[in-house]
Amino acid sequence: MDSAPPEVATGERAKAPSDAALRRDIRRLGELLGETLVRQESAGLLDAVESVRLLTKRAQGGDDAAARELAKKLTSVDLPTATMLVRAFATYFHLANIAEQVDRAAHLAQRPEDADWMNAAMDRIVEERGPAALTTALGRLSVRPVYTAHPTEASRRTALLKLREIADALITYRAAPTPRSQRRRDQRLAEIIESMWQSDDLRVDQPKVADEARNMLFFVGGLLEETVPRLLADMADEARARGAFLPPTARPLIFGNWIGGDRDGNPNVSPATTLDVLVMQHAIAIKGLIAMVQDCVDEVSMSTRLVDVTPELAASLERDLDKLDIDERIRRLNVEEPYRLKLSCVRQKLTNTRDRIAARADSRPGHDYVGRDELLADLLLIRDSLLAHRGELVANGALATLIRTASAFGIQIATMDVREHSDAHHHVVGQLADRASGNDGAYAALSPTARLDWLGAELAGRRPLAPFPPPLDTEGSRTFETFRAIRAAQKWFGMEIIESYIVSMTQGPADILAPVVIAREAGLVDIATGSDGRARADIGFVPLLETVDELRSAGTILDTLLSVAPYRAVVTARGNVQEVMLGYSDSNKDAGITTSQWEIHRAQRVLRDVCAKHGVQLRLFHGRGGSVGRGGGPTHEAILAQPWGTLSGEIKVTEQGEVISDKYLLPALARENLELTIAAVLEASALHTAARVEPGRLELWDATMNDISGAAFTAYRQLVDDPQLPTYFAQSTPFEQLGALKIGSRPSKRPDSGQGLAGLRAIPWVFGWTQSRQIVPGWFGVGTGLRSALDAGKQAQLREMYAEWHFFKTFISNVEMMCKKTRLDIAEHYVLSLVDPELHPIFERIRAEYAKTVEAVLEITGESELLEAQPTLRRTLEVRDRYLDPISYLQISMLARIRAGDTDPQLQRALLLAVNGVAAGLRNTG
Repeated sequence: MDSAPPEVATGERAKAPSDAALRRDIRRLGELLGETLVRQESAGLLDAVESVRLLTKRAQGGDDAAARELAKKLTSVDLPTATMLVRAFATYFHLANIAEQVDRAAHLAQRPEDADWMNAAMDRIVEERGPAALTTALGRLSVRPVYTAHPTEASRRTALLKLREIADALITYRAAPTPRSQRRRDQRLAEIIESMWQSDDLRVDQPKVADEARNMLFFVGGLLEETVPRLLADMADEARARGAFLPPTARPLIFGNWIGGDRDGNPNVSPATTLDVLVMQHAIAIKGLIAMVQDCVDEVSMSTRLVDVTPELAASLERDLDKLDIDERIRRLNVEEPYRLKLSCVRQKLTNTRDRIAARADSRPGHDYVGRDELLADLLLIRDSLLAHRGELVANGALATLIRTASAFGIQIATMDVREHSDAHHHVVGQLADRASGNDGAYAALSPTARLDWLGAELAGRRPLAPFPPPLDTEGSRTFETFRAIRAAQKWFGMEIIESYIVSMTQGPADILAPVVIAREAGLVDIATGSDGRARADIGFVPLLETVDELRSAGTILDTLLSVAPYRAVVTARGNVQEVMLGYSDSNKDAGITTSQWEIHRAQRVLRDVCAKHGVQLRLFHGRGGSVGRGGGPTHEAILAQPWGTLSGEIKVTEQGEVISDKYLLPALARENLELTIAAVLEASALHTAARVEPGRLELWDATMNDISGAAFTAYRQLVDDPQLPTYFAQSTPFEQLGALKIGSRPSKRPDSGQGLAGLRAIPWVFGWTQSRQIVPGWFGVGTGLRSALDAGKQAQLREMYAEWHFFKTFISNVEMMCKKTRLDIAEHYVLSLVDPELHPIFERIRAEYAKTVEAVLEITGESELLEAQPTLRRTLEVRDRYLDPISYLQISMLARIRAGDTDPQLQRALLLAVNGVAAGLRNTG
């Protein structure tokens, strides 16, 4: 992926740690892999691997003869040997990746406790604002990583499990490096590597939504069991040490999920799928909570012979024992231990909840739980009683950890978002409106202003548009049934199970009002005031702004929307919070990285001001991908680079594809990544409440960025608007192989999107450029934009912006990293071998822009080479290329054979293995 280890992601503030242990681990893993190749295949295969590796090293050192020999050797190699070579190098990358992760975790373990990100953020807040400000910031904190099924993880779950086992073996040896533990480590590693070699690297079948959900739960379930309880307990302890307070039921960390709820362009997600995934989520969450409850049962052995309990707890326990089927032995043995008895009742209710949900049955009050609040009510009764009877230490031990964990995860482990395309809602409302008016096509014929007025008036009224269920065509019924599924889910699982309804491709306020009308018809919204004088809205509605035009219209869209009285009532009913999602991937594909990043930054400022005008709290949802070309990069830096005042404690950020396994496969790294995000949001919310620079300087910087963006946009659009680019892209990249990899349930093109690049999703767009090492989405246009400012005599200002403006520094740093990952010498082999010569000028345009970008970046940073300030990351990328280049050469040869008409299934398989290998080497697909 494009995020570097924390010690290098921030410019290597401290001296880079020694990598001797990492090099030792990688060397030993490579030796064991070599032994596996000899044992499983032949000594000749290992010799071939070593020959290719050494040739590559010489070629990268400038030996032209070696480069020619390498190309010739790999072009002419027979298919079985090519397949074995690809597998060998790809396996090496998987082993090197996990060794790097283990090394990062080891350095984290050696870091002083007071040097971690969370403590540093807390210290800064206390120093500048005092303990009360820290308490306020912690109380408002709500960081929500949202897991999506966007298909960019090429590795199978089988491989991820084996890599986790390799990590465990490496970690165990590092903790106790003795000759015996080394022998045991090597034996275990050899077993796993052999198993990996004999396991298929490719998926046999396209994953279903349920499969994607299981993958997500593999990681999030691990967070519940290992990482988050300790992190939350430490947050409370560190706050207390600074004179601040984190409430026991605070939710500084919440998890979200799109899998099973994201309908946009995925026909495989149905209302039934949504409910199936939610049942799976509850099973995992309840399993983890039951284990934690049991830990508390073992601890709270207080006897009524020695201490009393509160009347409230005693009465609650009596009701529970009267209703629940608690084992007679437990009743007898714990008769004088009310805390244990009450927790046994909690455990039984959780078990009943799991069984009830699996059966899709209605709740029985007092027998099970519906949502988080009922569980917390029982746990808080126990806590309050302990605190009232000299049990403070026990109350603040395992029980407090259970309460904090239950607050974060609930009994559902993650809150699901539902997403659908804006056109689907107008399709439904159009049928209902035309039926009500008796005039077919009337709704579709309305102007945007007239449509907005009609929807607003409809929401303000009381009439239903149609009988229930409404008469709709197949597609309309599918959309309407989604709202009914949300209502059923909230009834069975609690109101917080689905909170946000995201409208993709929002182009105007009517695109949000349309689903609100449908939600009213489904019983989820009631604008007509009730006896309390307030509207009811069981879900919130979220515009997703995806293209540059929409980002530029963000303020107008939201201002108009919040000015519609019925919709403003919905926002009030949702706690006066308006969520807005910003789409990084599509805006980048639409306008290039410079304009995308700048317009997203500007949109955040405008949205902040509009919400302040209407007295509404803004919650930003950042739809970031794994690669820089899709909004990726170090999360901590991205959050701190947001405009002032845009964060007030709440944030949502997508986590997807290979980013999830890189961040969350190992508990230590999972903790570090969560802590990085929490620390950044905490600091930005408490301290970045006003501009860091005077308005005059910021205006100058803004004007310069506008000029840079304009020039970059023109250069980028000239490339993507070239009528020959679709053909060039198809010929010079293996993007068509993405679907054959079977890494996601969603099609790579939007339905009815037609031919060409317009309908191509951002993932295959970035995937193709990345595989061929061109990585156009990560930097194209930047050079032209920066050069326009440099030529205008603004070098000093650009260096000032780089030194003092967090947004600009983060932007340049991400571009610099993508330029380093780009290898146009390898890309040239793709072009010369696969692309019609008439299209070669496009590559020359790409080459020229790349040179311009590198030159401008170095002029601004003052470096003599890319990543000069991050030697660890630079060295890592350079070493990887020694193993990555051969896979690229082999991939080119295979593509050429396939495009020449070779239909050998083994060739197809070998090509897919090569695609997997490049993804493993670069640590991202798209």
